[in-house]
Amino acid sequence: MAQAIDWHLVAGSDRAAVILHPHPDYGGDRHNHVVDALYRGLGISTARFDFSSSDPETAKKEAEVAIEEGAGRAPNETLYLIGYSFGADIAMTVDDPRIAGWCLVAPPLRMIPQEAMVIATDERPKLLLVAEHDQFAPPERAREMTDGWTATTIEVVPGDHFQSGGAASVVDKAKAWVMR
Repeated sequence: MAQAIDWHLVAGSDRAAVILHPHPDYGGDRHNHVVDALYRGLGISTARFDFSSSDPETAKKEAEVAIEEGAGRAPNETLYLIGYSFGADIAMTVDDPRIAGWCLVAPPLRMIPQEAMVIATDERPKLLLVAEHDQFAPPERAREMTDGWTATTIEVVPGDHFQSGGAASVVDKAKAWVMR
């Protein structure tokens, strides 16, 4: 399962993030406009890669490989996992002790079974950025699905699930959260 990982290294950064992209069967890849905006705009070291499969278990393993490599490249940086859409749902299955927190952008909350969402009771912080007009998990549904999650904040961002023209708001909120 060798994968090419893009690295955007920021000199002097004390934080890093691995970013997971939308569903590969529907055109999602590491160059998605939201992923790219996060990759370039967070002001910290970031990594992105392409999932080789839409199989959740395969995608999870590939995310774990990227986290392993990220921890090796930036051993003194606080590491975050950020996922958009399918990538957000996959991020919810990754429980690595090196992750300081999860930022889930437009999580569909339906690609994986609820029992696989292992981060729900984790004490580490979670930020869900939910589009006000999300077609798959609008704010009210996201609140219902995550009711009872530990250390979880939901913020509403403008636009719909695909964030056409709205990626800047996502980056601003994710950056503020990571830099808190």
